[in-house]
Amino acid sequence: MSIKSVLKMGDPRLLEVARKVEKFGTPELETLICDMHETMEALDGAGLAAPQIGVGLQVVIFGVKRNPRYPDAEDVPYTVLVNPVLTPLTKNMEQDWEGCLSVPGMRGVVPRFAKVRYQGLDQYGRSIDRSVDGFHARVVQHECDHLQGILYPMRITDFRTFGFTDVLFPDHAPMAE
Repeated sequence: MSIKSVLKMGDPRLLEVARKVEKFGTPELETLICDMHETMEALDGAGLAAPQIGVGLQVVIFGVKRNPRYPDAEDVPYTVLVNPVLTPLTKNMEQDWEGCLSVPGMRGVVPRFAKVRYQGLDQYGRSIDRSVDGFHARVVQHECDHLQGILYPMRITDFRTFGFTDVLFPDHAPMAE
């Protein structure tokens, strides 16, 4: 297993729609998930989608425990989510800051559904079905967007709230990407 390079905004592969995973419990899928986990951990990410490392499959991972990039975020359990389906559970949208390993050095305020249900499978084909809110809901929406070729700047509604992290937050310690 290894830490992979993360594709950056502008790479056309990030704009492609990912394919569904059809075989579970395979060595190839396990290697992909291990590589994603090591990459996310090395970069202090809250999540990572397979397309971000150049693999066009519907696989996302996420999880947060005391992350320096998100110091005020509640813990989100580590999750491997394959072939996800998201369903908004409210019409209420919440605006909050987001960053992305594929958009290094920048942050923007993004509207997201306040509460969502996500369904899918783990790497072994076992069912996952959760209803979440708060930062957990934001993270899963952000990561699943990658599977549809959507990067968070595409969701920003006011570009006055988009910019370089060190300019937007000059009084904060440098944030990892």
